[in-house]
Amino acid sequence: MPVNEPAVSYNSLRISQADYISMEKESAQKNEYYKGEIFAMAGASPRHNKIHTNLFLGVGFQLKGKPCQPYGSDLRIHIPENTLYTYPDISIICGDIVTAITDKETAIRPTVLIEILSLSTKDYDRGTKFKLYRDIPTLQEYVIVDSESISIEIFKKNNALHWELEEYKSTEDTMAIKCLDVHLSLIEIYDGAKLEM
Repeated sequence: MPVNEPAVSYNSLRISQADYISMEKESAQKNEYYKGEIFAMAGASPRHNKIHTNLFLGVGFQLKGKPCQPYGSDLRIHIPENTLYTYPDISIICGDIVTAITDKETAIRPTVLIEILSLSTKDYDRGTKFKLYRDIPTLQEYVIVDSESISIEIFKKNNALHWELEEYKSTEDTMAIKCLDVHLSLIEIYDGAKLEM
């Protein structure tokens, strides 16, 4: 099943954050929330899942025994600064998980977020979603991994609090999540994804 850009659910009905949390706990599928609207999320393709597995295991191995840990897409992230509730592909949180005031099962304040793109979500993940992610005061790096081609973009917050882009486009490259001292080769990340190397 392809990954689809979140689609608005429940027509134009606007609901409170508390009602969203209550509905989400009973929902069979994941939904994002933004400014009163709910956005349905679809499942992921086998290629997306393979890349996710490679990334999660690779990052997790390098962070073993360290204070920062990766969490999968079942962890809901809330951004109080702009109301977004979302499920990043991988969230990396340093120290103890800080939970939202609205829900003790929802985390806030990640250090790194990783999204794996598909054809239908790439514009959203690079544009609107990244703009909303930039409101997270603890976020240091945002990693965007293409699932249709060998391409990784990492946006890093510099000392002036401006975002700088680093790109990796070859299986000979090794990407660096510098704030975590994590380094993964692209050939490892895309292993088994059946893309032309």
